[in-house]
Amino acid sequence: MPPKRASSSKRKASDSEDEGATTAKKAKTTGKAKVAEAPANTQPTNKVLPVTIVFPERTPGTLRLATWNVCGLAASQKKGFKYYVEAEDPDILVLTETKVNNEPLDLALKARFPHCSWSISDKKTYSGTAILSKHKPLSVTTTLPGHPDPTLVKGRIVTCEFENCFVIGTYVINAGTDLKTLDQKKEWNTHFETYIRDLDKRKPVIWTGDLNVAPTELDLANPKPNWNKTAGYTEAETTAYKNILDPPESAPDAKKFVDVWRHLHPTDKQYTYFSYRFNCRLKGIGWRLDMFVLSERIADRVKMCEIRSEIYGASDHCPLVMEIEGAL
Repeated sequence: MPPKRASSSKRKASDSEDEGATTAKKAKTTGKAKVAEAPANTQPTNKVLPVTIVFPERTPGTLRLATWNVCGLAASQKKGFKYYVEAEDPDILVLTETKVNNEPLDLALKARFPHCSWSISDKKTYSGTAILSKHKPLSVTTTLPGHPDPTLVKGRIVTCEFENCFVIGTYVINAGTDLKTLDQKKEWNTHFETYIRDLDKRKPVIWTGDLNVAPTELDLANPKPNWNKTAGYTEAETTAYKNILDPPESAPDAKKFVDVWRHLHPTDKQYTYFSYRFNCRLKGIGWRLDMFVLSERIADRVKMCEIRSEIYGASDHCPLVMEIEGAL
């Protein structure tokens, strides 16, 4: 267990450039000044990483896990990725949407995380999931048992088995523009629920990553216009997620899971994803798509779960971090 300390890192201001930045234009003069409303989510509106990154001290006796959709690892590394990792210093880091074509030859990353498990898509610079760990897993798999199309699974799931639990990292299929891949998402959800329940019968599960679903109206800025129209917020997707957390009466032997961030923040409206388009970050128009979902029987071991809201700009997602008591 590392010594108790405040985590911090400092980057050069030039290491993280604002994607989509344009030359400032002269403002139009109008007779009435318009006062901008503060975003309801109350999260920071920075569009590049802070120059100095400092996090609170780790809770004694805990392991720290983090998950981050990096929206392309190579691009993120040019925008300050390493400074976040240095400051957070997690025991396990789950990366999603890595877009790598081969296992990266990053000596610094390998030195920090000796046990790196990558799931890489057959499609170039597409999807990609990884679990980077300081602790050696007993076994690693990158398949979704029962799924009929392995090509759709590649790059989307990594499972590490440890002595006391399973850690699953997923970059779940997106239902697509105009919901064109919703059927693929439904198929994934069906097989994934069977899979996670089979693992849960053996030992507790920590499931994390970009789950590509906003479970409730609290989890996106504009729920009404998006309901059953936009990927991630349809009845099919939210019901599938809810059924994992709270199994229906038709599955009496299935155990419950807990969305730990929502459990600890029952009424908060905070998001992990802000599109680079339409100035969504400044307006607070976001979605909570990245989660830690735990077997209910270990959820009380969680001491902290927070969105690193200020860590934006190296990706269009913010990291999510969790501290949990006990060994993996």
